[in-house]
Amino acid sequence: MRSLPYFCRGEVIRGFGRGSKELGIPTANFPDSVVDNLPADISTGIYYGWACVGNGDVCKMVMSIGWNPYYKNTKKSMETHVIHQFKEDFYGENLSVVMVGYIRPERTYDSLEALIAAINNDIEEAKAKLDLPEHSKLKEDNFFTSAASSSSVSPTTSASTSQSIMNGH
Repeated sequence: MRSLPYFCRGEVIRGFGRGSKELGIPTANFPDSVVDNLPADISTGIYYGWACVGNGDVCKMVMSIGWNPYYKNTKKSMETHVIHQFKEDFYGENLSVVMVGYIRPERTYDSLEALIAAINNDIEEAKAKLDLPEHSKLKEDNFFTSAASSSSVSPTTSASTSQSIMNGH
């Protein structure tokens, strides 16, 4: 995947409502405008990288891109699990992410428990890989410090900014 690392930013929107409630693994969802602008070589599957909500701390993350076969979604999504305990939801905030690497393709599961176990394994793999020096340096990328300035612009400008700040900040 030539496009990795891939940088993107967008407003957190409400998703399917399953992450926290059914899985116990909260996710932040990007709007269609971000999903639709992914490079062609970013295939569906599970990725790991870094994420920042608003102008907060940069944290490890794991992301699912695709149709979530277990749930048989008809709409492609980008669901980010930020590996951090947040006190409250952050709908409407800007989420900045850098996708660093690929873990595995999407797959379906025989049970909800099997899906949850796989996600937890993905989280552990992401944590370990992001500790590697070649990946940990991206936590300090200036892309994350530029998030604060773009979050203070008007909503209409923010939407166009989030689309223009794709790979290349």
